[in-house]
Amino acid sequence: MLQITIGDLLEEKARLQPDHEAVVYTDRALRWTYEELNLKCRQAAKGFMKLGIEKGEHVAIWASNTPEWILSQFSTGKMGAVLVTVNTNYRTAELEYLLRQSDSTTIILMEEFRGASYIDMLYEICPELSDSEPGNLHSKKLPKLKNVIVMGNRKYPGTFNWDEIMELGREVEEAELDTRLKSLSPFDVINMQYTSGTTGFPKGVMLTHSNIVNNAFNVARCMRLTNEDRLCIPVPFFHCFGCVMGTLACVSVGAVMVPIQEFKPELVLKTVQDEKCTALHGVPTMFIGELNLPEFENYDLESLRTGIMAGSNCPIEVMKDVMDKMGAEEITIAYGQTESSPVITQTRTHDPLELKVESVGRALPDVEVKIVEPGTGKEVPIGTQGELCTRGYHVMKGYYKNEEATEAAIDDKKWLHTGDLAVMDDHGYCRITGRLKDMIIRGGENIYPREIEEFLYSHPKILDVQVIGIPDETFGEEVMAWIILKDGQTAACDEIKEYCRGKISRHKIPRYIEFTDSYPMTASGKIQKFRLKEQAQQAIMPNS
Repeated sequence: MLQITIGDLLEEKARLQPDHEAVVYTDRALRWTYEELNLKCRQAAKGFMKLGIEKGEHVAIWASNTPEWILSQFSTGKMGAVLVTVNTNYRTAELEYLLRQSDSTTIILMEEFRGASYIDMLYEICPELSDSEPGNLHSKKLPKLKNVIVMGNRKYPGTFNWDEIMELGREVEEAELDTRLKSLSPFDVINMQYTSGTTGFPKGVMLTHSNIVNNAFNVARCMRLTNEDRLCIPVPFFHCFGCVMGTLACVSVGAVMVPIQEFKPELVLKTVQDEKCTALHGVPTMFIGELNLPEFENYDLESLRTGIMAGSNCPIEVMKDVMDKMGAEEITIAYGQTESSPVITQTRTHDPLELKVESVGRALPDVEVKIVEPGTGKEVPIGTQGELCTRGYHVMKGYYKNEEATEAAIDDKKWLHTGDLAVMDDHGYCRITGRLKDMIIRGGENIYPREIEEFLYSHPKILDVQVIGIPDETFGEEVMAWIILKDGQTAACDEIKEYCRGKISRHKIPRYIEFTDSYPMTASGKIQKFRLKEQAQQAIMPNS
């Protein structure tokens, strides 16, 4: 295991390969070497120190995949502030909750994203900002919040801009930063991520340097990433997929990170082609979007070799196409959750196709995994379904200011209970069969949505499917399928039901079927099944 802080990790790579490219943004002709990245992060770290931000203070960041995001991640890693990542889809109520619950003293934000003005939303929450001196905000709703930093060079009342922070850094001696850097421990909390909210109210997951540095390094090893690789990162930085499995994994091995500020399938493929990227990350829906581009065949993706697909289960045809048509023969599948920094299991580059679609791999190095009987905690035999639990360096320190939830998630023997149902084989490979809370109980029969989803994926007209349970007076719950059809296809509910008859148990055949163009998703690519359940109330008709 690595015993190093994020700040020291970057210093080490800058010493070892100062002239090696570290960051490339093709949309703005930006190229930084490891030495340049390290110097810019040191400058930003000193700027934060000049603002009076102390070790352990919480600094929120609300932005897409900008260069300033990367600088903020590694500069807070150097001066010891805890970076609190904010979902780019948040609006005023969610932002106010996060800033208050996290006790953030500083927020770094971009001006707007996808037509939503982040600046206007912040002024709505903190009207006092308009008449405040920068760094001296006194907000009724957010009494801890003092500093507002806007990315770019434009000035707004009561705020600093990014250029000013970099200038303030010149007023702090290098030795002062070195002293701060030396005072940090690998076991200090350095990152706080709020769970995506697929199952209710977000909780602040506290992650240490050791949690995420080691997870990033082991993830990189599993996909055989080295300093010769160039990783295209279109997944959002605010999620562990982006900032641990992406940026931090690159730094852990000295690879080049090639971020995409906002996901667009054509931009991803053009970037892979022009920068000769050898690795690519994405959730299945991203890969589907890339593969289904009408101009897909026009892109030269010969350089692609590896990467990670994660976030939700991958249909076998999609995996085949990623390996064959995109050339990423060594693509891996990763599974985990924010509470585990995030990866628990991962397939390896040379695992056969079957393992890459039928399993989520085996435990990372130095990670323990067991399958237990829900409720009792008793370990179940190989091949038996139960709850997946994990223990090791990667388990979070806890939920911020929520001891009750922490104790419910991590037992007295330090095992993290994921809430995911799984089966493990003789070789340690795990297959996720559903979530404890997703399990449908129909007339006393336990039904796991994942099983029905996997079956329906085999229908030639179906592109994607999500299965949920909805209340029913007779059976307690009934099965409902939300289906996205392939382009140009049409289908009727009876056609789908007929396809199921005789192939899956009658009680598993969806009683209700709705066709849709998209699913409600978190910004990190997770499908929000609880939203589908809400939509079902309006969608279901008596004759369904």
